[in-house]
Amino acid sequence: MTRINNFIAGEWVLPSSGEFVNSINPARISDIVTRYPLSAKADVDRAVAAAREAFPVWRDLPAPRRAEILYRAAELLQRAKPELAKSVTREMGKVYSEGLGDIQEAVDMAYYMAGEGRRLVGETVPCELPHKDGKSLRVPHGVFALITPWNFPVAIPVWKIFASLICGNTAVFKPSSDSPYCAALLVEILEEAGLPAGVLNLVMGRGQHVGQYLATHPGVDGISFTGSCAVGEALAQQAAALHRPIAMEMGGKNAILILKDADLDLALHGVLWGAFGTTGQRCTAASRIILEQAVYDRFLNRLVEAAGSLRLGDGLLPETDVGPLINKQGLDKALDYIKIGQEEGAELLCGGLRAAEGGLAEGYFMQPAVFANVQPNMRIAQEEIFGPVVAVMPCADYEDGIRLVNQSRYGLSSSIYTNNVNYAARAERDIDSGLVYINASTIGAEIQLPFGGFKHSGSGHPEAGGRMGAIDFFSRIKVIYRDFSGRLQKAQIDQESQ
Repeated sequence: MTRINNFIAGEWVLPSSGEFVNSINPARISDIVTRYPLSAKADVDRAVAAAREAFPVWRDLPAPRRAEILYRAAELLQRAKPELAKSVTREMGKVYSEGLGDIQEAVDMAYYMAGEGRRLVGETVPCELPHKDGKSLRVPHGVFALITPWNFPVAIPVWKIFASLICGNTAVFKPSSDSPYCAALLVEILEEAGLPAGVLNLVMGRGQHVGQYLATHPGVDGISFTGSCAVGEALAQQAAALHRPIAMEMGGKNAILILKDADLDLALHGVLWGAFGTTGQRCTAASRIILEQAVYDRFLNRLVEAAGSLRLGDGLLPETDVGPLINKQGLDKALDYIKIGQEEGAELLCGGLRAAEGGLAEGYFMQPAVFANVQPNMRIAQEEIFGPVVAVMPCADYEDGIRLVNQSRYGLSSSIYTNNVNYAARAERDIDSGLVYINASTIGAEIQLPFGGFKHSGSGHPEAGGRMGAIDFFSRIKVIYRDFSGRLQKAQIDQESQ
């Protein structure tokens, strides 16, 4: 597609503004992926109206029938996986193997949420009066605003869209301006799968204009947002005033704690994957490495050597280990934090420069950076960088290490490497984050379990994971009492007095 449009009421339509801008390949900025709409408030109004109109019919369609459409979408995603993955890599930069993983996660979620179409369970319970029963059941909220980021341009939208739809909601989907092409490809697949007109609507544009207006639109009944902490917390305040449910998945400053009894080979692989996979551009990326003093020097030397050997390049090239940052702003932010770390007194042992040699000059590439002798109160140890930068800190023992892990305003994902079963068991309890990994990196969540963080990382409404996660958020509980006695029975009244 040389140009993409909004998708409203089952049709691909021009934005009312008539304005389009380029989505570019961050590995080669002369490569224009597509031109996408800069939508206006009128486009949001139209999309919300379409979702509201479609809601009663979609709500009344039995959930197993809704699931059939999701199953078809899963099959289409699976068939299109190689080409979709290439589009992910081209538009947002992650290496092709990770692009394939992005699509596979979407396939997995599609099948999983389709299965929920026959498991949207409530409960039937005994009542205290004769000839009476009580039950609870799940009902949809209405219209959801779904606002998604660029780093998982297919998987994260699918997490939100499919959970919302299987519960009977309709939605307006606002993707990141850095990955609109992938969003359009996903919506095309749902259209091909037979999703009725108006059930899912796509509106593209800048977050401060389109996203903000959509989230607070009077025709919207709920919000699911993944993005920055500052934007999410501002939306939460507005949602509270509107008495509107909101699920927020925001930032992280995730730590890997490596104790002296750990398998250091395994830990090194975990750190490299967690810190530099997706070029460090994951909310679950490992940006703090805490080493027990007895292995500090030995592990640090190996980490620096390994980080320096990672190969930068276009993610579609098979030899590439690390792709570009998403855009100039992301690159500049990461480079600014290199200066901040040095000014704070941390020791930069490798990387931290823009990579511009050879074919890298036209992209947003940065050499993976490792800081040593980092103090816990330094900004590089407390603030989310969202780039290939790690801060390495020593700890005295398990207790000191746990203290450092938890010394953060965030609490999304954490990891511990140890062969001591007691420390592993204690870490499950002691680490204050929504995700805890034992002898594994901080990235790699699976769709059948809830995903979400503590503290400033999230709202407490996790995504994925069925009834303990997304299903509980995208549905609400209605309670039904049925009295078939044929007479007035007074509950909460002493039975002997009736």
